[in-house]
Amino acid sequence: MISNTVCFIGHRNQKLPWKDKIDLRYALTRIAVQKEIEICISNGKTHFISGMTLGFDIMCSRIVLDLKEKYPFITLECALPYYDQDKYWSLGDKIIYKNILERADKVRCIYDHYTRGCMHERNRYMVNSSSMVIALFDNIAGGTEKTIAYAKKQGKYVVIIPPSQERVYTSKVLELLLADYIDSEPDISEEKIMARKRLLSSLYMQVDNDEN
Repeated sequence: MISNTVCFIGHRNQKLPWKDKIDLRYALTRIAVQKEIEICISNGKTHFISGMTLGFDIMCSRIVLDLKEKYPFITLECALPYYDQDKYWSLGDKIIYKNILERADKVRCIYDHYTRGCMHERNRYMVNSSSMVIALFDNIAGGTEKTIAYAKKQGKYVVIIPPSQERVYTSKVLELLLADYIDSEPDISEEKIMARKRLLSSLYMQVDNDEN
C-alpha cells in the first residue's frame, strides 16, 4: 500500500502568495500540481493522502476528486489532525471541507480533539504511510519545511513545487479561476457568476492588448 501512496504537504493560506482565487498564481500553481499528480498516476500511484488544512491540502484534495472522473481507480484519504479542525473556518470553507470529506474514500482522525502536537503527528502519519511526497514550498520556515526534512530523512521521494509567480493569463487559466470561484461560493447567484465572468474576460483582454 505504501508503495503506491502519495501525500501532500504544503503551506496554509496565510503563507501563500495569493489572497484570492482570482489570482493568476493560484491557477497556475493548481495546474502544475495537477500535472504532477497525473504523472504519479501514470507511474502507478493510486492512493493520495491530504491533511485537509486550508491552503495547499484543500487544493490537492479537490484536484484528486476531480481526477477520479478520468481515473476512477484512484482514492483519496483525508488525514485530520483532530475532529473539528474546521470549527472556526468561514461558511464557504466549511462547505468545501464537508463536501470533500463526504466524497473521500477514507477519513482518518488522529485525535478526537485539539492536542498540542497533533498537526505534527498528522504530518508524520502521512509521510510514514507514503512512498512519495508532493510539497508546495516557498522556502518559508515552519511545519512544511520540517515535514519535508523528515520525509527526506525517511527516504521518501519528495517533489517540491514552488508557488507560481507568473502573471500571464490564458483562456484555460481563466476558465479554471471561474470554476473554482463558483465551487467556493455557497448559494452563488447567476448574477455573481456573470459579474465574475466579465471581470475575468477584462483581465484576459487587458493582457492580450498589452502583448499586442
